[in-house]
Amino acid sequence: MLIHPRPFDHPDAVKLNDQVQLEYAERYGDEGDVTPLDPSMFVPPHGLYLLAYDEQERPVATGGWRTQNLNAEGYEDGDAEIKRMFVIPEGRGRGLARRMLAALEEDARAAGRTRMVLETGDQQPEAVALYTSCGYTVCDVKFGHYRTYDSSICMAKALRQP
Repeated sequence: MLIHPRPFDHPDAVKLNDQVQLEYAERYGDEGDVTPLDPSMFVPPHGLYLLAYDEQERPVATGGWRTQNLNAEGYEDGDAEIKRMFVIPEGRGRGLARRMLAALEEDARAAGRTRMVLETGDQQPEAVALYTSCGYTVCDVKFGHYRTYDSSICMAKALRQP
């Protein structure tokens, strides 16, 4: 498996984003994740977007982080927010999400971010299990676009030791 930085609007990223949106819509019975995202949010050093490819150069996993700082949506200065973590169904169970997450954390840390944050939902138990196993904890104060939803689960992990 090879992981490469790609623009958020790269055709392979768009393809996987369309797939994850369908999965969100199926799981939550809605139109998918409507969090406003722009390709410029994932341009280094303020973010990064990654795609993983299999041996046949097919895109099989995606994930990105974007800079967040203290704002009305509940973020804190130094936050790096994970967005669009996704592994296609045929690629699951092979450690791809864990590798993608580690690469995103490493890059955010190198960019000076101090905390990795994410918002997931109660219909994604495998995501919650992954993040928990990687050291993320549920936040007492929610943040992000879905912070007022009961189904929203906000998690964080320190990228630097205090």
